[in-house]
Amino acid sequence: MKIIADVDKCIGAGQCIFTEPELFDQSEDDGTVVVLISEPESELLTQKAREASYVCPGRAISLVE
Repeated sequence: MKIIADVDKCIGAGQCIFTEPELFDQSEDDGTVVVLISEPESELLTQKAREASYVCPGRAISLVE
């Protein structure tokens, strides 16, 4: 699975970081999402990526299987 973040859709709410700080961060410049691990290998991180995608209010995180 691959994590894709669309910074144009990101509103900087930070829900992705609260869900999994190992996978996501926020840009210091504008607060938009930064993907730290674009292809998580563990099942736990994969599940957390799915959860982050679900809770993102801007729908800026998508997953490609």
